[in-house]
Amino acid sequence: MSTAEALSFYDSLEPVDLDFMMGRWQGKGIVTNHPMDGILEMISWYGKEFIDSETVHPLLFQNAQGEIFKLKPDPTVMALSLNFHITRYPWIAPGLRWFNRFFKTEVSQARLRMLESRGVVTATMIYDYLPINDSFKKIDDNSMFGLMDYKPIPQPFFFLLQRCVL
Repeated sequence: MSTAEALSFYDSLEPVDLDFMMGRWQGKGIVTNHPMDGILEMISWYGKEFIDSETVHPLLFQNAQGEIFKLKPDPTVMALSLNFHITRYPWIAPGLRWFNRFFKTEVSQARLRMLESRGVVTATMIYDYLPINDSFKKIDDNSMFGLMDYKPIPQPFFFLLQRCVL
């Protein structure tokens, strides 16, 4: 999918409110030739969890045993991952997944607000320590399309979220 196609699809969807966001969601990146394409999957990204508007876990990962854990986003790791184009080096993935253990957290790392995204007010996740906002639109009652706005990269990153049944 091109960025233009992803933006057109995003724009065609209805906005979501904060209540719709609550719960655990499994994620999958959408390939649009963005520098982040494949990075999250490479390091076993699972999804996101929304407890309430002030308690958001933006990065859930899954270990080899299938256990889900929360990760603290790190600006330095993010910059290094993007600058070195780590998806070109698949052999590095096991080391990166091992390194995740040092960033585990139980502390909320983001919050939710209703903000304007591309001219429409919709639920938006604001990271506490990164210049990132993720805005969400509804595909159906159990799936959303996300648009990540990361200040250093003008091109948005897109992802799908599927509601988990716990």
